[in-house]
Amino acid sequence: MKRVNHINRFLLIFFMVIGTAGCSKILQEKPQSGIVPSFFNSPAGVLGGIAGVYNDLRSVWGTEGFSLQSVGGTDETLMGASNSTAPFYTYNNLTTGAMNNGWWNIAYQDINTLNGVLEYGQTVELPEATRLSYLAQAKFLRAFWYYHLVITFGDVPLHTTFITVPSSADSRAPIGEVYAQIIKDLTEAAADLPNTPTAPFLGKAATKPTALYLLGKTYLTRGWSSAGQAGDFTQAYTVLNDLINNRAQYNLDLWPDYADVFKPGPFSVNTNDYGRETLFVSDHSSDQRYGQYTLGGGASGGNAQNLTPWFNRWNYPSNSGINSYKDANTGALVNSGATSMTRDVANGRPYIRIRPNSTNLTTGPNTGKNYFYSQAFSERVYDSRYDKTFQTVWIVNTANISNTAGAANNSRGIGYSMTVGSDTAIWMPDHEITGAPQFDGSRAFKGIIIPPSLHSNSYFPVLKKFDDPFRAASNFNDPSTRPVVIWRFSDVYLLAAEAAFKAGDNVNAAAMINVVRKRAAFRTSYPAGITQAIAEAAMVISPGDVTLDFILDERTREFYGEWLRWWDLVRTNSLLTRVAAWNPVEAGTNIKPFHVLRPIPQDQIDRVTEGPVFPQNPGY
Repeated sequence: MKRVNHINRFLLIFFMVIGTAGCSKILQEKPQSGIVPSFFNSPAGVLGGIAGVYNDLRSVWGTEGFSLQSVGGTDETLMGASNSTAPFYTYNNLTTGAMNNGWWNIAYQDINTLNGVLEYGQTVELPEATRLSYLAQAKFLRAFWYYHLVITFGDVPLHTTFITVPSSADSRAPIGEVYAQIIKDLTEAAADLPNTPTAPFLGKAATKPTALYLLGKTYLTRGWSSAGQAGDFTQAYTVLNDLINNRAQYNLDLWPDYADVFKPGPFSVNTNDYGRETLFVSDHSSDQRYGQYTLGGGASGGNAQNLTPWFNRWNYPSNSGINSYKDANTGALVNSGATSMTRDVANGRPYIRIRPNSTNLTTGPNTGKNYFYSQAFSERVYDSRYDKTFQTVWIVNTANISNTAGAANNSRGIGYSMTVGSDTAIWMPDHEITGAPQFDGSRAFKGIIIPPSLHSNSYFPVLKKFDDPFRAASNFNDPSTRPVVIWRFSDVYLLAAEAAFKAGDNVNAAAMINVVRKRAAFRTSYPAGITQAIAEAAMVISPGDVTLDFILDERTREFYGEWLRWWDLVRTNSLLTRVAAWNPVEAGTNIKPFHVLRPIPQDQIDRVTEGPVFPQNPGY
C-alpha cells in the first residue's frame, strides 16, 4: 500500500481541498488560515486537523534549513564548500533573525490546530475507540512539537487551548512547565495509541511505542536540564527498557545488518524505511495530489521537499579530473584534467553543504587528530558502520575518457582509456596512500585517490544513507520520495544506556550499548582471519568503558547525519566541551555558553505589542 502522509488517500484529498494545516498564526493580527471552530464540528474535520499536522512535518524534516541547523556547529560536521547557513556552523553573526520564517511558526500553527482537535474532538460524533485514537494522535503530536521547541529555545509559550481570537500578547513558560505538559500528553497518548499502525494512520505514524520512545527521551532530557527531578533518569530507563522488552508486540526490532536500516526501494513497495527498526517518519511522494512536487522540476529547496540525499555530497561531476594533483605549496588537491564523472541517479545531486569533520587539528590536546577518523570511526575493521554509512568509491560513468602520457599534470608517464562501469574514477580510502592522488604506491592509478590528508570542504566521503536510486533517470535532479526517518529503534537502546549511565548503572548501560555494537559487527563477508564471533567479541565493551564521551561517540557511529546531533549535545550539556575538543577552529572561535539555546525568532518578538515585552534568549 502506498503510504502518503500517514492517512488514506480520500482523507488527504479532503484535507488538501480545504487547506493545509494551521489555525491562525499565533500573534498575527489577522487569521492566516480558513480553519475556524466550525471546521472541527465533524469527524472529517477532526481528522483533517491531524492530517494537516502530519503534512507540516514535511515542511521541516528533509528541508535544507532544518537539516543544517540540526547538525551544524557540532563535533561531527564542518561546512561544505557551498554551505548556505554559515552562522549555524560558526556561531558568528547568529542573529535574532536567523530563525525567522522557520519551523517555530509551523510548530505553533500546528499546536493550535491540535488544541482545536483536542477541544472539539471531545464532543464530535465518533465511535469512542476512534475518538480516543484521534485524541491520542493529537496529544502525541503536540508533545512532539513542544519537545523540539523546549530543547531548542528553552522557555517557550505554552498554549493548550484553541486560539480563535487574534492576540498581540504572549509570554514564555518555564521549561519545567513545558516538560510537565509533554510528559502528561505522552503518558495519555501512550495509553490510547495502538501497538502498531492502524487505519487511517498507516505507514509509520504515531503508535504506542512511538509515544513511549519520546516519553523516555523527555524524562532523560528533563533529567539533564535545570528542571530535572529526582528519579528522571531511572524513570527514563524504565520506560525505554519496557519498550525494548515488549518490542515483539510492537513489531519492532533491529535489523540484523546495519546496512538494512537504510535499504531503499521503490515508493510503491514496503521498503525498510517502513520496516521493523523505524519508529516514526515524515512521508514524501512524487504524486502531485499529495505534496508540493513537480515531476521533472528539479526543485532545489522550499517546503515539503526531501533533499536529504544531496546535502552531504561533494561536486563529483566537476572536481574529478583524472590528472588532479597535490599542490606542492599548500598540500591541497587541485582539480585538473578531464572529468570522468557525470551527475546521475546513482551518485546523486551535489549540494556540498555538509562534510564530515575529518580535518586534522593543529592545536590543542587533539593535535594531529580529527573527530571523524581518529575518534568516532577509529575502529573500521570490526565495526561495519563506516563502510555502510559512507560512499568512498565512484565508478566511471562518462564515455570516451582517455589520457595521454604528455597531458598536463599527468605524472603517471603513461596513456590510457577509462571504461564506463568498470574503472574506478575516485577512491577515498580511510587511510593514507603513498603516491596519491595518481599512484597507489608504485602502481599508476587511472582515476584519482583522495586519502584523508587531501579532504577539504570540496572533497569528502559522501553520506549514502539517504540515497534514492529508484528515481527515473530523466528526473535525477528531483527531490527524493523516500520518507525521512525521524526516529529508529536502535536509539531506544542508546537512550536507555544514557539513562542508566546517569542513574549510576554502568552494567545496564554497557549491556544496552553492546546490543547496538554487536549488530554493527555483522558483515555479509569478513576479512581473512575474522569471523562474526571474533568481530562481535572485539566490539563488546565493559561497564568500565562507559563514559559520556563514549556514548556520544557511539551515537555518531550509529546516527551520523540523522538530524540528531545538535540536540544530542545540547541535551547532555556537552555542546561547548565537544566543540572545543573537536571543532575549535570553525565553531570554537565564536561559540559562547548562551549558544546552547537558539535565538527566539525576531518576528515572534516583534509581534508581541501588548503587555510585557517578549524576552529574547540571553546573548542574542
